Amino acid sequence: MKYKALIFLALVLTCWTAVAAQSGETVRLTILHLNDTYQFTPVDGGKRGGLARVMTLKKDAVRENPHTIMTLGGDTLSPSVETRTYRGKQMIDAWNKVGLDYSVLGNHEFDVRTNELLDRIKESEFKWLGSNVIDSRTGKTFADLPSLVVREFGGVKVGFFGLLLPETKETSSIEDHLQVTDYCKAGQDAVAKLRAAGANTIVAVTHMFMGQDKKLAQCAPGIDLILGGHEHTLLQSSANGVPIFKMWADAREVGKFDLFIDKKTGKVTSMDWKIIPVTDQIPEAPEFAPVVAKYKSLLDQLEIRVGATAVPLDALSHSVRTKETDIGNFIADAYRKAVDADIGFVNGGSIRADLSYNPGPLTKRDVLSMLPFNNPIVKVEVTGKLLMEILEHSVARSAEDNEPGRFPQVSGLRFTFDASKLPGQRVTEAYVGGKPVSDDAVYTVATSDFLVSRGGDGYTMFKDAKVLLPADQAPKDSDVFEKAIKDSPNATISPRVEGRITRLN
Repeated sequence: MKYKALIFLALVLTCWTAVAAQSGETVRLTILHLNDTYQFTPVDGGKRGGLARVMTLKKDAVRENPHTIMTLGGDTLSPSVETRTYRGKQMIDAWNKVGLDYSVLGNHEFDVRTNELLDRIKESEFKWLGSNVIDSRTGKTFADLPSLVVREFGGVKVGFFGLLLPETKETSSIEDHLQVTDYCKAGQDAVAKLRAAGANTIVAVTHMFMGQDKKLAQCAPGIDLILGGHEHTLLQSSANGVPIFKMWADAREVGKFDLFIDKKTGKVTSMDWKIIPVTDQIPEAPEFAPVVAKYKSLLDQLEIRVGATAVPLDALSHSVRTKETDIGNFIADAYRKAVDADIGFVNGGSIRADLSYNPGPLTKRDVLSMLPFNNPIVKVEVTGKLLMEILEHSVARSAEDNEPGRFPQVSGLRFTFDASKLPGQRVTEAYVGGKPVSDDAVYTVATSDFLVSRGGDGYTMFKDAKVLLPADQAPKDSDVFEKAIKDSPNATISPRVEGRITRLN
């Protein structure tokens, strides 16, 4: 259905004053767009993605039209296997080589320490945008990033600005003094300033949910195109006459957008677009080879085998954030056993591979791709009443939001929720060790320190839990996961879905 909708929108946009598009009175601006690209190497067994292939597409587009730029809808420095070692520097090297022009800040840019992020920004040969990320100590944009950019193409001025989703406080390690301000107000201010600077064509590069992008188009009139990110899925929509696009994660596809701009008015008269699959049929740009060579030692280490799986594994982001999964069960079991707790509780957003694994070998890269954050597994004590609050929070947005990271994968626990009920009233039953949860009972929980000490994914209720094993003494999640694989019979795992989580409606 998504592709049918894309085809329909393509026809509409192509027919939109197509005669003007062929006129000598227009300037054609080509924008290549990607989002949520965490690694520069190919994915899906080498069949898709890879920034060396993207570089080839960029070179081809520039030859066809010198007025070509590339944008990124945020989330590239983290999380990834390589970032555990190089703290995002590998992605800056890659994007500098490809020739990225503009990137908006994504929520996971703030997973690295602030001083590291500042270093990555300084190393970037492209511009970072973050109109609504404000340092409360100075009242200025974070790192003095430009709140907007005006660029001239063939005599016409085009304006760009970037916006970050408000949930960043819940979904990353952003410091308290950094504030993500209202995106509607920031968008309105940016449009007004860009208009005043002579830009009559305006592109918003965002890292927000689709619903927020739609609201932006309505509350900040004057935007011609929204190129987004965050959802990891090929999406298209429109609101208030503004087209909105997002690509698949990890450079599996590149969106190509040709904007035809009237030279006299500076306004868009028509737009053509297409989605380009990045496959192994696209040759790798030889100029990208030095980036691969620079990080070859780590890349080779990541291919070391740690075990195998006898069954397919579902580590897709949509799956681990919406339902019980086989690999989610295995990881939650490993959490629980590692610290001898009653319950293993894993927020789905911490399982990051976004892949389905076929039966076969599991490498160091596979392990670290699934759990790249290196989170300590802490042990806490909660009452039954608090446990029910935690469970209610875990499914509070299951019906309203697209793939919330708070959705849990669990061990030692079984519960049922009704998504048709109001948030806070959805969990209809819960059992620990086969017995119904009692408000006055006490249970131990193995979970990520991200949830306990930082209130990550909105789990602020963990502040009322008693910490039994603090982060500085706790094992790291990926180490525990790897050990659980190696300790399995013949180092081969075969997890399955067992009915731990039941969704009604």
